[in-house]
Amino acid sequence: MVIVDCLTDNPNRTFGDVRLCFTKTDSKIGTQGTVMHMFDHAAILVFDGDDEDAILEVLMDADVDVSEIEDDNGTLTVFTPNTEYFKAKQALTEAFGELDFDVDEIQFVPQSYTTISSEDMEMFDKFMAMLNDLDDVQNVYHNVDLG
Repeated sequence: MVIVDCLTDNPNRTFGDVRLCFTKTDSKIGTQGTVMHMFDHAAILVFDGDDEDAILEVLMDADVDVSEIEDDNGTLTVFTPNTEYFKAKQALTEAFGELDFDVDEIQFVPQSYTTISSEDMEMFDKFMAMLNDLDDVQNVYHNVDLG
């Protein structure tokens, strides 16, 4: 499943360009919002740290709804609903000073991932390259397991 986020002054041209990427790679295109239920719209904050409990306490004290906190060898990743982005970032910077965020954005996170075959991966790579070449495409979110 793929979400293509576009910014354009000409929706008809952009939709035609995006549709061409789908048809040239034998992919199916749905209507707007067709796969949205398969993704969480989440705020993601990634920064150096190793104390998950302290981060969780700060966020809970600020009444931030925390979806998940991951610790990956000294790098913490905080997931919150997209509506909690500003409140979470503000609470962290007030508690810990100016943090250097490696990731500081709102994006669509897949609820589950799909593994595809190596021959399908070639077509998927072509599809992603075609979308990335379009000027009006801002972001592409997908649930393909690349690892």
